[in-house]
Amino acid sequence: QEQLVESGGGLVQPGASLRLSCAASGRTFSTYAIGWFRQAPGKMRELVAVVGSSGMSAYYSDAVRGRFTISKDHAKNTVDLQMNSLKPEDTAVYYCAASPTYDTVTYSRYKYWGQGTQVTVSS
Repeated sequence: QEQLVESGGGLVQPGASLRLSCAASGRTFSTYAIGWFRQAPGKMRELVAVVGSSGMSAYYSDAVRGRFTISKDHAKNTVDLQMNSLKPEDTAVYYCAASPTYDTVTYSRYKYWGQGTQVTVSS
């Protein structure tokens, strides 16, 4: 069974930082690209960041580039999303998902999804 489990969400003030973690099986972690998505109320789910299976390729959406960093923690079999300088517009449920290929366009390529973790940025 391939399961992804997100953690690290919470309620923070604007300008604060959070680190989200996506735990994956060893097989998924080593052979799949892992993406972080988010969905805010009333909006479509959007891709935030992707890291390739090798950890060498990474993508960030325009909205988060320069503020968020995606990385692979090989010791823990997790893909982390370090979120700095958080803004109210970052408020969303954040999901991690796994794709057999590195893909920043076709969301259907992501085969396995976690259940999400809530991030709320508010004063």
